[in-house]
Amino acid sequence: MFLKVKSPVFIDHLTIQVDQSEKCLLRAVLKDDAGLVCRDLETEVENDQQELDWNGLNDLPYGVYTLEVSRGKDEMKMRLVKRV
Repeated sequence: MFLKVKSPVFIDHLTIQVDQSEKCLLRAVLKDDAGLVCRDLETEVENDQQELDWNGLNDLPYGVYTLEVSRGKDEMKMRLVKRV
C-alpha cells in the first residue's frame, strides 16, 4: 500500500497520506456507486511529500464512492463515504 486516506469519510476534500520518498506521478479517480467517474486528479508528488489535499469535492452528492489510485504499475482501490 503506497498511500492512505486520512479518513474514509469526507465532506469537501480528501487528505491523502503518501508513502513515497521520490518524485512520482499520481493519478486518482473518484467514482460513484454506479461506477461513473465524478472527479479525476493527476499530480506530481514531490520528493519527501507526505500529504496531498484533494480539494473541490463539496459539490458531489452524498453517498458511497470508490477511489482508484495508480502510481506507475501500482494500483489500489478504496471505498469512501461523502457525508454532510
